[in-house]
Amino acid sequence: MPTAPHPQSTDELFQALRENHQLPYGRTRTVTAEELVDAAERFAEPVPLIHALLELQEAYTYGSDPRKSPVVFARLLTLFDERPEAFDERLRNQLFWRFKWVANALRALPEIPLASLRQWLTEMRDRYEKEGLGLQPYYGQAYQLAVHVGEDTTLAYELWAGRRRTPHSDCEACEICERALYRIAAGDDGRALEAWAPVLAGKESCQEEPARSVSHALLPLLRTGHADRARELHLAGYRACRRNPSMAGEVGRHLEFCALTGNEARGLELLAENRNLFDEVDSPLDQLDFLTGVEVLLRRVESLGHGGLPVAGYAGRAWTVAGLCAEVRDRGDGLAARFDTRNGTSAHSGRRKVRLDRAPLLDALELALRARGLDELAPGDAAGAAGARGAAVAAVAASASRAASAVPEELPELIRRARELDEQGHPDARACWARLRTLVAARDYAHPEDPAVGPYGRLCGDLLSDEAYRAAERGDFASAVDLHEEAAGLYEDAGAPDDVVLARACALLAAAEVPGEDGEDEAEVKAAVLADAHAAVVRLQEEASGLAPYVEGRLLRLRASALGVRLQTSGDPAHAAVVFAEAELLQEFATRHGLTPQVSGAMLLRAGTYALSGDLPAAVAEIDALRGRLASDGPAWHLPRALGLRGRLQLGLRDAAAAHADLAEGLRLAAAWPADAVDTSRLHADLAQACLHLGRPDEALTHLTRSAEADLRDGKRMDAFCTYSNAAQLCLDLGRIEDCIALLDSLLSEPDVAGGELDDRLVAQLRLLRARALHAGDDLKAATAEFVALAAESAGWDDDPGSHAMIAAETAMILGEAGEFDRAGEVAERALAAHALSPRYELISNCLRELARLRAQQQGPDGLAAALAHLDEAGRVADAARAAGFQPAGRSLETALAYEHGRVHAYVGAYEDALAALEKALALLGEPGAEEGDAGEWAECVRLSGAVEGIYLERPAPALVRLDAAVARLTALGHLEECEPLASLAAQLRDEG
Repeated sequence: MPTAPHPQSTDELFQALRENHQLPYGRTRTVTAEELVDAAERFAEPVPLIHALLELQEAYTYGSDPRKSPVVFARLLTLFDERPEAFDERLRNQLFWRFKWVANALRALPEIPLASLRQWLTEMRDRYEKEGLGLQPYYGQAYQLAVHVGEDTTLAYELWAGRRRTPHSDCEACEICERALYRIAAGDDGRALEAWAPVLAGKESCQEEPARSVSHALLPLLRTGHADRARELHLAGYRACRRNPSMAGEVGRHLEFCALTGNEARGLELLAENRNLFDEVDSPLDQLDFLTGVEVLLRRVESLGHGGLPVAGYAGRAWTVAGLCAEVRDRGDGLAARFDTRNGTSAHSGRRKVRLDRAPLLDALELALRARGLDELAPGDAAGAAGARGAAVAAVAASASRAASAVPEELPELIRRARELDEQGHPDARACWARLRTLVAARDYAHPEDPAVGPYGRLCGDLLSDEAYRAAERGDFASAVDLHEEAAGLYEDAGAPDDVVLARACALLAAAEVPGEDGEDEAEVKAAVLADAHAAVVRLQEEASGLAPYVEGRLLRLRASALGVRLQTSGDPAHAAVVFAEAELLQEFATRHGLTPQVSGAMLLRAGTYALSGDLPAAVAEIDALRGRLASDGPAWHLPRALGLRGRLQLGLRDAAAAHADLAEGLRLAAAWPADAVDTSRLHADLAQACLHLGRPDEALTHLTRSAEADLRDGKRMDAFCTYSNAAQLCLDLGRIEDCIALLDSLLSEPDVAGGELDDRLVAQLRLLRARALHAGDDLKAATAEFVALAAESAGWDDDPGSHAMIAAETAMILGEAGEFDRAGEVAERALAAHALSPRYELISNCLRELARLRAQQQGPDGLAAALAHLDEAGRVADAARAAGFQPAGRSLETALAYEHGRVHAYVGAYEDALAALEKALALLGEPGAEEGDAGEWAECVRLSGAVEGIYLERPAPALVRLDAAVARLTALGHLEECEPLASLAAQLRDEG
């Protein structure tokens, strides 16, 4: 099936070639290029065919298909010999440039004899000499062949490097890379990095660079002690080559880098992301380079005892690390042997052995914010993402490991110990339940005949209750209700009435927490449901008789908790009194019966109620009293929770330093208990807030990611992804662009995200952040593609037109920046339509003004009419906003519009109109005051007015009066930073005058 319509004229053919040229390299572009060559042949004109063949050869070359590139070039060379007049200067330069492409392609094919490679270089030299072209490109190819074969490299290097560059030489970036690699081969990392400096700094680049140089420079940077720079370049360089068949070797070196820096889990994640390279790389040389990097990674993972982990590999079967390692070893050895046989040396086998035998260079280098270990990779998940159940199991396992000493060996004692600890609310109870769950699930399980243990059904009820508590903790209240009800039935059958009452009470409270339908009265409805749940628990307790004290205490705690959640839901201070009353009742009962954990629970509840009522000092006092009691009477595992609440209270009192101290201490104490005993996710999240208030954003970022990791371990994936989203936004705000993109790429590659199982709006938020990060990182092409896709998807959000308006507006601006104004206008119209349904005045005004500015900047006077049309529309938006009483966050929309009129007219050379508009903007802004914020906008407007008047209208005297007065005004107000550009412009005008 054709991928493009057949052009009916040469104009249509050239248009199709231009459109195909914009596509990324890959199968689609290559197939279309093949079809366009067929179409060009029907016109019986050489020039269209030449262009089509050039496009096809490029598609083969950068699509990693070296076998076909020389065939296409042979046709081009024949055309040149037969119809040289059809090749203008540009086509002729392209033809002779591509002799090097053919040399590279032939080297990549071990079936091509070495004599044929040398014969091609002779052909290249003869052709260059005949055309009067310099021979430095020929010697460059001769040197690369010498390196490939592994013989006479020093002489070949000198013959090439000592010659003057010509117009057909490789670009500066590529030649720098070859010089640096020569130094690496000589063992001189320092001189190699010196040579690479302009490429690694982005000052020299091309189609393949700096991605190629980055991949080679990673290990030399580590060996010379520049680990941070290596980390930075890994993040940026990997993104430039991932999934690209023509850069498979570069991907392999990034995998190797992960393996040698303690980032094996990240390496497996990147391997899964690049699984297409196993089947899409047609170049044997690139395959060898890629597979060697893959083998370095897999050998390292296997050596660490994880050979059974699932891993992404060749299509058609499931792979483990050990199985894929054996496969790539066989293939890699075979490819190296084929090249060595062709070349008559052992160079490729030798280089491969050096890479495979290299020991790790660092024990641990944190490459990504989302750092994970191999133990966290769930079986059955090739991408390395732990599912909710896998994360929960991991948490249980961690608890079990921590509490191993608390788990008795004998089964009857284990059951009794689990129940005893459960009555106390002790964290080690869960390790016991986890062990029992494993034993009960075994085929040979035999329940002990011990009256103290009770029947098998009661134990099953205990296990279901433990599972129900876990479900509620991760927010799955519906499952918790079902589990508690099922447990109650088992308890009833087992003759355990106390347990029946407690299970049914827990089911009532969990049912009240099940989310209802969204609506305006959602909080009111939930508050009523919680009140009903409280009343039902009270009735249960009153109707039961002879309950054990610990059950009575649990029921009182449930009653108080129901009312506490109601207060939190409604925010109604009138609901506080009954919470205090229930907490008092609980504390009195617990104190009388020696139920220490419930005494602590009552005091925590009272502190929280004070906080919800707005009395933060009283809440702190209550927590301080509790801390004293916990220090003397326990339970010790309540201390982290108490300190966490105190830290949040200190944040509310705006004492970030005290909050940080409490939260950090809470986190330290939490480490002494099982992972699921304390809500460490909340502690880390609150610490992140404290760090932000203290001006420590990097520390805040660390705590955000750890909070998300804790949520993942607990199976709270929605919470985890929301926190990761906040971390990504903070990265973006801090200018850590590559960290932001790497984090989002990792999240978006998760199986439940790729499979559409995660909330689509949350995924869209992650993708929007990624698009913004790509734009901030100057990857306009990738950012535009992501924005356009998001705008198309969000157009279907009938329940949320405001979000579509936001996304469409940003997309229009990005398209405008890329010069695609027709598409930008279409998307802006969609943004306006969504804005009509859910107004976003400031956002839409910004979009229209930015489109106007970009039109004028890029198109000059030709774009003025369209720019003014955008500004007219922005004026109507400002009028509507004023009529609706909308107040923007910063300057008024009218002021912003006047300023943009000034910039637009300045761009197109209408300087008098520009000055008039800027003076209107200054009048609307008014004189600046001592406050921060407005002085910067006022100063910029004065600066642009001065530039227009003094430079472009050539009236320096009034411009200097304007600037000097503004400098004096700002200096008097203390806005010294805002003065600097005005003083600089004034000095420039005086110098020129």
